[in-house]
Parts: sequence; C-alpha cells; structure tokens
Amino acid sequence: MASETDDKAAESDVRLELEPVTQQPSHVVLTDQPQVPIGCPPGLEYLTQIDQLLVKQKVELMEVFTDIETKNKYVIKNSMGQKVYHAYEASSFCTRLCCGKRRGFRIKIFDNDKKEVIRVKRKFKCCGGIACCANLGCAAHELKVEAPPGTTVGYARQQCTCWKPHYSIRNADHEKVFDVRGPCCIWTGACYRCDTDFKVYSPDGHTVVGKVSRQHAGFIKEAFSDATNMSVTFPMDLDVKLKATMLGLAFLIDFMYFEDQHQDDD
Repeated sequence: MASETDDKAAESDVRLELEPVTQQPSHVVLTDQPQVPIGCPPGLEYLTQIDQLLVKQKVELMEVFTDIETKNKYVIKNSMGQKVYHAYEASSFCTRLCCGKRRGFRIKIFDNDKKEVIRVKRKFKCCGGIACCANLGCAAHELKVEAPPGTTVGYARQQCTCWKPHYSIRNADHEKVFDVRGPCCIWTGACYRCDTDFKVYSPDGHTVVGKVSRQHAGFIKEAFSDATNMSVTFPMDLDVKLKATMLGLAFLIDFMYFEDQHQDDD
C-alpha cells in the first residue's frame, strides 16, 4: 500500500515537471528598465533616452496632382530611423483652402500603441506673422503644446524682429526658457540642397543648446510637393516637457516658412 502511494506521488511530480509554465510569476521585477523622472507626462518616457527627433511629412498624392491643400501627416523617428510617434493635422477643408499656411490647426501625436500623448494647437490670427509687430499678441504666431492632451507643458512663440526669424521656447507658466534664431535668408526648392538651421540659445543668448532644422527632402519630393523633413536636436538631459515644446516649434516653423511654398512661388 505504501509503495502504491509512493508511485502515485512520483507520477504527480513528473507530471508537474512536464507541464509548461503559462504565467509569469507576479513577484518578478525587471531591473534593467530606465527610471522615469518624477513628473514625466505619460507617453513621453522615451524622450528621456534621446537627443534628436526626425519629423518626416508624408507626401499626399491628391495634393500633388490637384494642388489642393490636404491635412498634413507626419512620421516622427529617432536618429536611427525607428518610428517613435506619428502625427496628424486636424483642420477643416475651408480653413486650409481660405487661410493656407496661416490657418489654425491641431496636430495630434500618437505613440506606437495608438495613444495620443501630445497635442499641438495654433489659433488662427488675421494679422498673425507680422514679425516686426510680434510684440503685440494679435500679430505673433503662438503654438501651445499639451502632454497629455488637456495639460499645457509649454509654448513656442514668434518674437519681434525686423530681419532674422526669432522665436522663444516657454514653459507652462509662459516664462521664457530658450531663444531661437533663424538665418537671415530662407531658401527652398529642389535645387537648394542645404539644411536651414534655427539655432536654440540658452537664456544668456550666446550658448547654442540645440537646433530645429529643415532638411532637404530629395529632388523629386522638393520639386512636386511641399512635404518637408525636419530635425529637432536638444540636450539629452533636457526636461521632456521642453523637448515636446521644441517638437512643437518644428511644426510652427514648418507652417510659417515651408507650407504652401509652391503656391507662394506661383
């Protein structure tokens, strides 16, 4: 009788050893994940690990063949070409048709799980874009960045200037953090193959801490569409909220200088 009990116990032990483990124990803790800074908005954790983003606007065939402005779409990648986010413009057909690059818009930025993590907003201003009068609120283009949507983390604002493009990066309290200055002349076109840099300066106005660049997209893309490639470079240890705001600045610069460039040439 004892031997039968021992045989059954042995069979039970063998059966347990052969059964596959289908659930990971709940007490296992992964220790190799990077620590997320306190106060980091959800969805921006990855920004703590990078110092550059590449923003590539998709070519819309309808816009190429009809010259009718469509909603902009973007793919946002890291420096190795891996997709980090994707973004879509939200605006009405009448706004795009009548207001062109001056239009108000929202750009919704989603992570790879299709969750909206950043929202960029610009209001339409009838007199917006007059650089020499940008000290007046009605004449300065300003873009608000929210992360997550509904929570303001910063602003990108056009500054008064008589010549070179001038912007400021501001925190959620509208306090200036960085100055941004562009080149004296901005050239576009299929044959102009140089990058256009907007340098980001520290508050002292002399130290360059980053830049927003418009990159040449290739002859065919430049010749037949206004889809642009932008890059945003920032310090690795910069607050992710300011990194998101610098990304928003790239959209503002794109709309002000490189949107509708073929219509402007005509």
